[in-house]
Order: sequence, then C-alpha cells, then structure tokens
Amino acid sequence: QVQLVESGGGLVQAGGSLRLSCAASGSFFRINDMGWYRQAPGKQRELVATITSGGSTNYADSVKGRFTISRDNAKNTGYLQMNSLKPEDTAVYYCNAGIFVLLTKRNDYWGQGTQVTVSS
Repeated sequence: QVQLVESGGGLVQAGGSLRLSCAASGSFFRINDMGWYRQAPGKQRELVATITSGGSTNYADSVKGRFTISRDNAKNTGYLQMNSLKPEDTAVYYCNAGIFVLLTKRNDYWGQGTQVTVSS
C-alpha cells in the first residue's frame, strides 16, 4: 500500500522559514508529478507548487520567489522550502503525487496534511 507522509510543519514568526518533506512509501514503480497544496480555514484547497518527474516546476503567484519545490528521486521524497513566510501562508499543507503502481497504472495519492502557522 502506497502512502505519503508529510513532516516539517509548525509555528514560525513572519519572515521565518520552514521546510516541508513528503516521503512516499510502499510498493510502486515510480513517482510521476509531485505537488503541494494548502487549505486555510474557510477556504478551498489551492495549488502551491508542482514539480514534474523531470524537474520542471510551477508556482502559485502568491508564493513565487519565496517558496521552492524540489524532489530527491533516490529517496522518493519531495520538499517545499518556504522562506519569507507571511501570516497569510497559514494553512494545512498537503502533499500530492501521481504514482505508477505498475508500469502503466497511475494512481493519485494525498498525504495527511501538516499544519503551518505563521504569526505576525
């Protein structure tokens, strides 16, 4: 059974930094795209950043220049480095990955979420 386990959330002051990790475990062929999403109280889940298997990245305008998404394919782990954090970045952050469990069968997986709180 494939699982995504996130870590690295917490409480930080505005202007500070956090690094989120998302580790995939279980039996699978390979990880395709990975991404980070967030959901603030009373708001819909929104895209933060994505990274393809080849390393191409995409960011929400609100985080460009402050957040960096990366991945370590050897460790089956994705990362989100968050710098210059603002109170409006406060949310539960979710990892998402498209994973080939067989050569031609791709499933979509979500992590359990990790809370990021930025105080002003």
